Amino acid sequence: MNNYKLTIIGLSLSVFVYFSAIFLELDLFEYLLVFLASIEQFQFDEFIIPFLIFSVFLVFDMRRRFKKVKLENAKLKIYKAMLSSSHHILNNFIYQMDIFKITAEDTPGFDAKILAFYEDIISNTSHQIYSLSNLSSIDEYSIRTSVMTG
Repeated sequence: MNNYKLTIIGLSLSVFVYFSAIFLELDLFEYLLVFLASIEQFQFDEFIIPFLIFSVFLVFDMRRRFKKVKLENAKLKIYKAMLSSSHHILNNFIYQMDIFKITAEDTPGFDAKILAFYEDIISNTSHQIYSLSNLSSIDEYSIRTSVMTG
């Protein structure tokens, strides 16, 4: 019903004007012709047709722009939902990997360089997740750059 809101408003207004003209015995078309004849002296008729053409194209352009913005907003919502889910999965993985780190730290003779390497990997991954979560513009270049610099 919301998709046809303007159509319903237009229909209601048209029915109102129609019944008003019938009950009040108005001849609206003649009034329109008289009005147009009265403004003929001001030479508005040369202006009206180009203005109407411009208005039609303006409405079409605004409608197309609205659809594009709506599509971009939908894409952004999907991206953020996917990113949030990925963030959750990766954080769970990192926390589970901490079990291996604790086990490695408790194992005598385990190489400390491996633990330092592990810490670097976890830190780098966390930084990349944070960078992806805080992009200022959502486009392919920004996404790739945020992951590459992390």
